[in-house]
Amino acid sequence: MVLKMAGRGLSICFAVFRSLPVVFITAVIVWSYYAYVFQLCLFTMQSDVEKIFCLIFYHPLLILMMWAYWKTIFTPVALPPNEFCLSSDDLEHFESDPSLTNRKEVLTHAAIGLPLLCRTPTGEVRFCDKCKAIKPDRAHHCSVCSACILKMDHHCPWVNNCVGYSNYKFFILFLGYALLYSLYSALTSLQYFISFWSGIGSGNSNMEKLHIVFLFFAGIMFAVSLLSLFSYHCFLVSKNRTTLESFQVPIFHSGPDKNGFNLGLRENFTEVFGSKKKFWFLPIFTSDGDGISYKTRIPTAANSYQAIESSAFSVQHSGPSNHADGLPRSVVCIDDDRNNLLDGQQQWTNDGGESRAGFDNKVLDPRRP
Repeated sequence: MVLKMAGRGLSICFAVFRSLPVVFITAVIVWSYYAYVFQLCLFTMQSDVEKIFCLIFYHPLLILMMWAYWKTIFTPVALPPNEFCLSSDDLEHFESDPSLTNRKEVLTHAAIGLPLLCRTPTGEVRFCDKCKAIKPDRAHHCSVCSACILKMDHHCPWVNNCVGYSNYKFFILFLGYALLYSLYSALTSLQYFISFWSGIGSGNSNMEKLHIVFLFFAGIMFAVSLLSLFSYHCFLVSKNRTTLESFQVPIFHSGPDKNGFNLGLRENFTEVFGSKKKFWFLPIFTSDGDGISYKTRIPTAANSYQAIESSAFSVQHSGPSNHADGLPRSVVCIDDDRNNLLDGQQQWTNDGGESRAGFDNKVLDPRRP
C-alpha cells in the first residue's frame, strides 16, 4: 500500500514536471500580450492609425499561433489499431517458446495481411516488446508516452506530447505562426527600442518602457531559434521524412533507403497538409492517409510482403535460417528506436515502456495515462 502510494506520488510529480515547459511558454505569451498591447500600443504609440494597424495584424497571428499550439498539445497521439496486436494464443506462444525460429514464425505469420513495408536491420518484422505488438510502418515506441506512436517524429517537451501523425501539421503551423509572431513583435517595436536606448545616452530614458526592450529582445531571440527549427521541419516535409527517419534510415525489402517515402514535393506536402487548400494553414486535421499505410517510391515494395507470406511457409516446412527474400534471421525483438547518436535521450528509446498484451483503442484514441 505504501509503495503504491509512493509510486502514485512520483507519477504526479513527474506529470507536473513535464508540464513546466508548457506553463513557461504560456506565461511568456501572456506577458508578451501585455507588453505589446498595453505597454507598446496603448501607452507608447502616439498615432491612433499606427495603434489600429498594429493591433489588427497582431491579434490574428496570436490567435492562429495559440490555436495551433493547443491543438499540438491536446490532440491525442495516434496509436496502432488492434490488428497489429498479437492474439492471446500467439502472445503466449511467443513469450513462452525459447526457440528464436518459432518466435520468428509467430511474428511472420501475424504480419501476413498487414500493410507493412519496413523491417528491422536483420530483415525481421518490426515488433515492440513493450507494447507486445507489431509496429506499423514509421511507428516507434515512445518511452515517455509508454506507447507506440504512428508516424512518430519526436517527443517534444515544449508541448508535453508526442509529435506524430495526428498532430504533426499542427506542430509545423505552430512553428510557422510563432516565427511570424516573434518577427512581427520585434519589428514593430524596433523604433521604440531604439528610442529607449537613445534616451539612455541622453539621460532621458523612461524605465517604465523596459517591457518594450524585453519584448524586442525576446522577439529576436525566439525568431532566431524558431527559424532554424521551422526551416528544418519544412525540409523534412519536402522529403517526406520524420526526425527519427533522418537519424535512422527506414529499411525496406530492397534495403535501407532514406528517400523511400519521398513521392515528390507536392505529394509530400499534401500527405501532411491534405488536398483541401482552404484548410492548409488552419489548425484543422486534414492530413492524408490513415497513419498506418504509406505510398513509397520503391518499385519492389509492392511485392515485399508476398515474400513474408512465402517465408512463413518456408519456416513452417523446412525451418531454414534465411527467409525467402534471402535476408538473415537471427534476432526477433530489435530495439530499432534506439539511435547511437541520441543514446540516453528518453524520447528516442524504448526504455520505460510498459509491457501490454495489446491495445484497447482505435487509431486516434486518447493517450494512456
